[in-house]
Amino acid sequence: MRHGRSVLALVLALVVVSGGLVVTTGSAAQAAVSCSGTVTYSKTYGPGELTIFYNTSDGGTNSACFYHKGAAYGVAAPTYVRAYRCTERSGEGQPCTVAVSSSADFGNYAYYAGPRGVTGTANYCVAAVGYIDWQGYRYQISSGRQGC
Repeated sequence: MRHGRSVLALVLALVVVSGGLVVTTGSAAQAAVSCSGTVTYSKTYGPGELTIFYNTSDGGTNSACFYHKGAAYGVAAPTYVRAYRCTERSGEGQPCTVAVSSSADFGNYAYYAGPRGVTGTANYCVAAVGYIDWQGYRYQISSGRQGC
């Protein structure tokens, strides 16, 4: 009887540990987020460019990346990007009512911030915001609703 309890305790411990590992590895949706796919929006402002990509995985996945351009390319600078799924299904360029937000990516990057993405975007508008702080100025781009 005592041996049976030890085995049961060991099995439960393994289930708990493996469950913890599954949780920390991330979901397939996160794996699908990348700075690639069909470009649905791209705008350059000063030394930065905000680009939104789309692919069909996970009911539609949109990813955003904010790239360093020109003199800022290859030079570390505070850079930020975040993506959103909007509640709206039309109205390209208009403000987005946020239904789902990605986590923000902010750091002292030399080439780009991102990717950051949202899933379940088929038939919904998306939006993104990004910026680079460069030579004392913040160059920020907000896409408004896109991909509607």
